[in-house]
Amino acid sequence: MYKVVALYPPPADPDRFRRYYEESHLPLARTMPGLTASRHSFAVEGLGEASPWFCIWEGDFADRAAFEAAVASEAGQKTAADIANYATGG
Repeated sequence: MYKVVALYPPPADPDRFRRYYEESHLPLARTMPGLTASRHSFAVEGLGEASPWFCIWEGDFADRAAFEAAVASEAGQKTAADIANYATGG
């Protein structure tokens, strides 16, 4: 298994980020070929201190080659291009 982890810092507009991420970005990411599991959480707790992260996403692929093929695919390219629509405030 090959796992990809994305960590997102607190956004300027948390409600907009959360809404766009769950309603638009995650459905797009799920179309990537070879993705075997997808998890995300907005409850990113720190140990003893507040976490510097607002959101975490984990995606599983069979191996590195499957991940690289997914990223190179049309769906992967659309998913990567979509990050600016929520992570940077669009």
